[in-house]
Amino acid sequence: MSTTAAPALRRIETPAINATHARALRIWLSVIAALIVAMILVGGATRLTDSGLSITEWQPILGAIPPLTEEAWREAFKDYRTIPEYTHVNPDMTLEDFKSIYWWEWAHRFLGRFIGIVFFVPFVIFWMAGYIPRALLPRLAGLFLLGGLQGVVGWYMVKSGLVERVDVSQYRLAAHFGIAVLIFGYTLWLLFGLGDRRREVKVRPSLVAAWIAGLLLALIFLQMLAGALVAGLDAGFGFNTWPLINGAFVPSGLGEASPWYLNLFENPLTVQFNHRMLGYAVVLATLAQLLWFAARTWGSSLAISALIVAGAALLQATIGVWTLLLKVPIELGLAHQAGAIAVFAAGIYHFWIAKGAQSAIARQPAAKA
Repeated sequence: MSTTAAPALRRIETPAINATHARALRIWLSVIAALIVAMILVGGATRLTDSGLSITEWQPILGAIPPLTEEAWREAFKDYRTIPEYTHVNPDMTLEDFKSIYWWEWAHRFLGRFIGIVFFVPFVIFWMAGYIPRALLPRLAGLFLLGGLQGVVGWYMVKSGLVERVDVSQYRLAAHFGIAVLIFGYTLWLLFGLGDRRREVKVRPSLVAAWIAGLLLALIFLQMLAGALVAGLDAGFGFNTWPLINGAFVPSGLGEASPWYLNLFENPLTVQFNHRMLGYAVVLATLAQLLWFAARTWGSSLAISALIVAGAALLQATIGVWTLLLKVPIELGLAHQAGAIAVFAAGIYHFWIAKGAQSAIARQPAAKA
């Protein structure tokens, strides 16, 4: 195959900042990204253990302190016994049972507070020390604001299950999860932009490649939101056969709700069916993209990153089927969620490569204290 028509290779430029400063910022953002993943997984465990409504109030500061005495535990349990989940779902729950679900929700909220501290304190130190390029400052500030917004949305989600429902709204759960994924992706994007300048990354600049990678990333994100709806409706605990559902690939009952569009969000059968179809679409799209890049740029960073995305998607689909067939045991449920995060991270990196990601901070001098 002739390579004369292929675009010339070029380098992805990395920030022209002090190597020590760049290394410190990379480590910092890597720690934040890892903590975000941990928080997402703890949130998944909170959902799978039905622990999300165990704390019925939002105290951003004092809420970091769990009950420390038996009297405090009884008071927290008393608050929980006033909500519909207790009266309609867990009327026989004991104080010891309550403690087990309380700790999951407390850990999830504590991680959110901890991430805020891990972000804010080093940010101030790095800024005062002149480590942060000027163009990076508003981006990091935006990341911090997104984190604050996530906390508000999290409480908005919890509130939906405290009065009339026995569970949180699947819409608010999907929004809460989606914002967490976006924060994680934005953190990775900033991290990639601070890549080690000693390494050269070769790409073939192509508008088509960037569009393909971007659309694939959007499809992966849509599939993750569909998974959040499945979790919000507990749709994974039903229809536990594969590849057929109720004996058919396209089962009856997909359009039972009225008006029709409510089936997309409130019919557990339709929500699980859509999640399956989007899963198939993601796998097929990643394989098609891999073949497209391999035929044109085999051996390039684009083809290699496309291979990673396809491999991650295939593994994730396998875990998803396994999880479904075993009716979502918590270990596999969390593995499936971790797999989704891995596919999204691979998609972010592939998109960054495809865009020839050249950070706007590359030509900016370091900020002065």
